[in-house]
Amino acid sequence: MGTVYVAGIGMTKFGLYIERSIKSMVREAVTQCLADAGADPSDVDALFFSNMAQGVIEGQTAVPGQTALRPLGFQGTPIINLENGCASGSSAFYLACMQVRAGMADVALAVGVEKLSTTDTDLRDKVFHGGMDVTDIAGSLARLKELGRGIDGPEASGERSVFMDVYSYWARGHMREFGSTQRQLAAIASKNHWHSTMNPLCQFQRQFSVGEVLAGRRLSYPLTVPMCSAYSDGAAVTLVCSEKALARFGRRGVRPVKVDSCVLRSGVNRSPDKFWEQHITKLTADAAYAAAGIGPEDVDVAEVHDATAFGELLNAENLSLVPRGEGGLAAEKGETKLGGRIPINPSGGLESRGHPLGATGLAQIHELVMQLRGEAGARQVQDAKVGVAENGGGFYYNEEAAAVVSVLSR
Repeated sequence: MGTVYVAGIGMTKFGLYIERSIKSMVREAVTQCLADAGADPSDVDALFFSNMAQGVIEGQTAVPGQTALRPLGFQGTPIINLENGCASGSSAFYLACMQVRAGMADVALAVGVEKLSTTDTDLRDKVFHGGMDVTDIAGSLARLKELGRGIDGPEASGERSVFMDVYSYWARGHMREFGSTQRQLAAIASKNHWHSTMNPLCQFQRQFSVGEVLAGRRLSYPLTVPMCSAYSDGAAVTLVCSEKALARFGRRGVRPVKVDSCVLRSGVNRSPDKFWEQHITKLTADAAYAAAGIGPEDVDVAEVHDATAFGELLNAENLSLVPRGEGGLAAEKGETKLGGRIPINPSGGLESRGHPLGATGLAQIHELVMQLRGEAGARQVQDAKVGVAENGGGFYYNEEAAAVVSVLSR
């Protein structure tokens, strides 16, 4: 099993671009990535193309990767299309790494793209409802509501995806079990919005105080709009290669970034009282640390799936970056902020950077590579040597349906 390196990255600015096509966003990010690596389409041995919504919103129900990548000069190269919920991008990265690690390719490209801007909001709602078992949506929400029983707040209101309700029930469960507070969630959101002011690729670059976050429009209690990711368009691309191929790529003076591990898992059946300690992301993170030969205490910077502020709280705990039950407290104390003990989401996270579903996991890799190269500018984590990315996708029974955790180092 060979060593895998990230040789190139590319990413569009995330936002809502009703006038842009999937193809144009892919072209921009792929062109950036190849230029960053000093590579050409003919260097690439395999491509993995991730997307979740294009078939529903645009009607491109098959071969989206071939449609977007063939015009860029990729001819004869195997192209594999995949969907794994919001973890589609990180799943493409997983497959690209596995292809290289297994010796089936020297160079592989992971491409993630999404376009959620549309005038047909019914179609967009259909995308999100399709991220869970469509035969049991009511039952799924009922089980979640039971998790947070006794923690009540204002009725949900306003336009939102069904996943905001999922996160609200998870958050209530955590409040009930560990005493976490709405103000702690606001501290997480405020921190990430501050980080975003230093990232020009973010969809939003506005600072919010804790009070402003709490005063935001209510969605599903305890969540307000500034605590939640928005609908987004964008693309992100990563080129990985073997150690043998590494000498052919990269720019002089740029630190090579190694993929120490990349683990993809689905959930396990468990009793309700094991919800937290056997959560899909906790088990995936444990496996990723073991495969990398490190522990959470070795991590310098993390990008986690904060589709809401509670997502960051939960996954900071699942990655054992903070003790179980103390994710909100750590944020309030400044431990997860730039300059703190363990900076989390220095990119601004999904809450600020945006969440184009199929591109999100690769955007996380983009940020970690920037950090490990020392190229993150004002948001640079000092002397970052090890980074971890966590990306969850979809929903099954009472947790994410898929989780990917990647450990990178320089």
